[in-house]
Amino acid sequence: MTDLAVIMGATGGLGTAVVDAFAKRGDRVIAVARSRSEVSQLASKYPVSPSPSGGGQGGGVSGDTADLTSRQEVDELWERIDRVGVPRWVVNATGGFRGGKVVDSTPDDFTFMMDLNLGSAWWSCRAAARRMQSAVSPSPSGGGQSATSPSPSGGGQGGGCIVNVSSRSALVAEPGAAAYAIAKAGVIKLTQVLAAELKTSGVRVNAVVPAIIDTPANRQSLPEKLIQKAVAPSEIAAVIAYLCSDTSEAITGDAIPVYGRF
Repeated sequence: MTDLAVIMGATGGLGTAVVDAFAKRGDRVIAVARSRSEVSQLASKYPVSPSPSGGGQGGGVSGDTADLTSRQEVDELWERIDRVGVPRWVVNATGGFRGGKVVDSTPDDFTFMMDLNLGSAWWSCRAAARRMQSAVSPSPSGGGQSATSPSPSGGGQGGGCIVNVSSRSALVAEPGAAAYAIAKAGVIKLTQVLAAELKTSGVRVNAVVPAIIDTPANRQSLPEKLIQKAVAPSEIAAVIAYLCSDTSEAITGDAIPVYGRF
């Protein structure tokens, strides 16, 4: 049975790699971002196919759009996702950087970083968790999840995982990224709190913690000596795909560094 995965921030430097990883393993992916043209272009790489059983949907990618910093738009997005099904895997890869020290920051700097990095994860986690915990069915023995047919990610249905994307800046205090660092630290605490809240449901919540990702935007803005230490998006996507699999059932509430050589 095909797993349903929802990837937020799907057209960003990391998000596209995550979509690639999930689509290539056979998941049914809903890719979400703000730009309709970019989402459509991404979805065209992986047309949705019929399921092997002849009904419903098999693997492939479809796109949707929303301002993921807006609670209302996120709630409306999830109402549309409801028509497809309840996801087993949700990845919140929305985010962005704006530098600055605490004393120099403007109210807009603070609000923008909080909304983009923490708010987007919060509203998506809130909507996803409500659905995923309600979808978990008891096993015949009276606890845990019931397993049906194998999924592309390596196991049965039920449970699932939400993965958030934080940053090394959340764990290592350095000047120059104040609001960004605080927002990303909030993402880690959100991950831990939600994991504790969902533990008995079988739904796991984890975060990956990159340092520098080798994206076109970073190549334009960062010195070569830092880019040499950057981690390829596909390598981080592989870690996320592992967390969104039944092989990683023992991992929840964790923030996993993916620093590479940094």
